[in-house]
This record gives sequence, structure tokens and C-alpha cells, in this order.
Amino acid sequence: MMKKKECIEASRELINDDNFRSRHRTSDRYFTRCRKLTFVVMMMLLLRKSVKSLQCVINELFMALGIESVTAAAFSRARKHISHTAFIELNEKAVVEVLYRDGNYKRYKRFRVLAVDGSKIRLPETEEINKKFGQIVYTNGQNDEIKGSHTYAQGSVLYDVLNHVALDAILGQATDYEVDLAIQHLEKTQDDDLIIADRGYASYFFLARLTQAGRAFIVRCSSGSFKAATAMLAGQGAASQRVTLIAPQTPQELKALGLPKQLTVRFVRVLLETGEYEVLVTSLLDEVEYPVSDFKSLYWLRWGVENFYGVVKTRLQLENFTGRTVESIKQDFHATIYITGVESLLTDQAEERLSQKSTKHEYHVNKAVAFNAIKNQVIELLYYESDIDCLLEKLTKLFLKNPSCTRKNREVPRRKSSDRVLLNYHRRLKKICF
Repeated sequence: MMKKKECIEASRELINDDNFRSRHRTSDRYFTRCRKLTFVVMMMLLLRKSVKSLQCVINELFMALGIESVTAAAFSRARKHISHTAFIELNEKAVVEVLYRDGNYKRYKRFRVLAVDGSKIRLPETEEINKKFGQIVYTNGQNDEIKGSHTYAQGSVLYDVLNHVALDAILGQATDYEVDLAIQHLEKTQDDDLIIADRGYASYFFLARLTQAGRAFIVRCSSGSFKAATAMLAGQGAASQRVTLIAPQTPQELKALGLPKQLTVRFVRVLLETGEYEVLVTSLLDEVEYPVSDFKSLYWLRWGVENFYGVVKTRLQLENFTGRTVESIKQDFHATIYITGVESLLTDQAEERLSQKSTKHEYHVNKAVAFNAIKNQVIELLYYESDIDCLLEKLTKLFLKNPSCTRKNREVPRRKSSDRVLLNYHRRLKKICF
């Protein structure tokens, strides 16, 4: 109860703080007079991002406030005066700092377990957005003939897979290298962090940068990543091997970057249910403290960041942006990151109650129910000085409705759905969160 209350208190304090407003408006002359679209009202509208008509969202909020509504055009003009950095600070101070402040959070041994991963995010097609983020060409799938291009951004997230909070999020250009974005996340890490990454990050350069920063890591290896990994994927040698990697870069390049010429790492092989091998490279060299048997479940935790992208892209409809400018894209992206952190803290008590029930399968808070409740109550949460304890208890009761069932060890084979099936799903079956 304490952390979710602190989250709301910190959010209210920041959003209503004059210094916070000054830091995140584009000029000192904006949001100085008492108009309908105040800084606080604009923040609430941006947090209530919806797939509904923008005018409908505005009308709903102003009806709840009991004042006459404004036009979508007025909102679009006003949002130009707010920087997306407001949501970055909200996430850092009202979510991340609140979660870790007292040291009482979930760990693996002494480590925070942080997964890093990237994902392409489809953007609206405008000249301004194309110029900022770039495009990716596509073919017809039959040959190399280019059929067209779409505008994308490269998203990258550093995600606590045990506590379900995004510590940092970056929206880069379409062609940005995932490893370069991941290295930028290191500023948000600390000692006793364990970084987990998939095969796209398995390179000497990335491992050396993690070592240079003093961060522990587990990275899955592809067949072409390291010689030792290639042999172990073929079933050769012991399941745990300590290996010294030699840098492929020249001494001059290494010196310029301050990276070591060689690294001592450990390769661990685990057997999957499919009968295939998976090889992980790690800095956890102690075979007694970190036995081979731990690594399968440890690396499996990385799926938390994959699920996170699933939530923001499907439940929260991130790619259905509410504006067609670069700044509006960044506002929607970082507002979504912040709202996921708020949801994690606010649903923690409901998750605990569900875990205590004696049932055949595990049950968890339904994300659609949780996000709908939070977005519907954003005025009570952030605008009015409502009693926080009563409000949180009301929300918790909503969170407990229609929980989602999780069946352990259930594997559903991946299938590529036909265009007809997908169209039918999106037109007739898909249920929208908000």
C-alpha cells in the first residue's frame, strides 16, 4: 500500500509544481494564465491516450471537470508547448525512485534483473517524422524488389523483469543499432544489476562495454557470435566453460574507447524442451554460486520485456498515435512508459491477493481492466485532492475483477495467421482497453 500511495503523491506533487511546469514547457510565456487548457489538464489529456476520437477524449475529460469543452485543434496547439521530458521525469521520480527507495524489491540473489530489448515502432507518415526517424523499405516477400517504405522508430527499453517497471526508454531512429541504444541505458544502471539480452546483442563490443561499466550480464549467443558458442550449440564440450575472448577490434580502437583487449567470460549450455541447445555467455563465473541449473530460468525472465512490448503495442495501442508531429510521438511514447509503471505499482496489492488464493492455476490482474480503471480515474488520481487511501482501495477492487489465468508450462505453437483471419480479428473480435 505504501509504495502505490507514494507514487500517486509524488505524481500529484510534480504535476502541480511550478518548477516542474517551468522545466517542461517550451517557453516561459506558456501556461502562465488560468485558461481551460492548463498545464495539469494537458498532462491528464496526454495520459488518457485513447484509440477513440481525440475530440471524444477531450469532451469526456471536460465533462468530468464540469466545464465547457475545447476543440481538438486547441489541444493540438497547446501540446506543442509541453516537452515529452515531463513524462520521463515523472517515470524517474514517481515510479522508479519510489520502487527502489527503501531497498525492498524483488531480486535474484543480490541482483536487480534488468532485460534490455529493442522493437520497431510504426509511425505516422509525415515529412517531419520521416526526416527525424527515417524509413525502412519492404519487398513483396518473393524477391528483393523494393515495393515501398514505412516510417519507423527504433524503441529500446531497460526493464526490471521481476518488479515490472521500465527504468529507461529511448526512441531512436529507424536504423539505429540496438546495441548502441542499449549502451545508453547503462547510465540508468547501478552496481549489482544483472543485464539480460537476446542474440542480437551478443558481440565482444557489447560485453566489453558492460564489463567496463562493472555490470553483470547474461546474453544469449547465436551460432555465429563466438567460436566457443558455435561448438557448444553443436553439443561439444562441457555445459559450463570459462573462456578468454580476444577483441576483434584494433588496439587503437580499443584504446580510444577505453575497452579491454580481452575478456574472461563463462559460456553455459542449457537444454530446451524442444531438444535444442541454448548457449548463454555470462560474467557470473562462480559455478558454485551460479550453477548451470539456474540459467535456464534466469534467461527465461527476459520474456518479461517481450511481454512489456506486447502490452504497450496491443493493450495500450502505442502505435495509434494522437498527433502527427515529432514531439507528439515522443509525448505518447513516454506517457505510455510512465503509465505502465504506475499500473505496476498500483496493482501490486491486487497481485498479492490473487497469489494467495488456492486455485488450480495462477491468476494475475487483467491488464485491460487495470489500464482502463487507471485512465478512467486519472482525474481523481492526479487532479483532485481526493483521499488517496479510499481511491486506491476502490481501484484495487476493480483490479481484482476478471483476472487473467496463467497455465504453467503451457506452450502454444506459433502460427502465421492469414490476412483474412487477421482482418476478422481486428474488425469483429478485438476488444479495446481504452
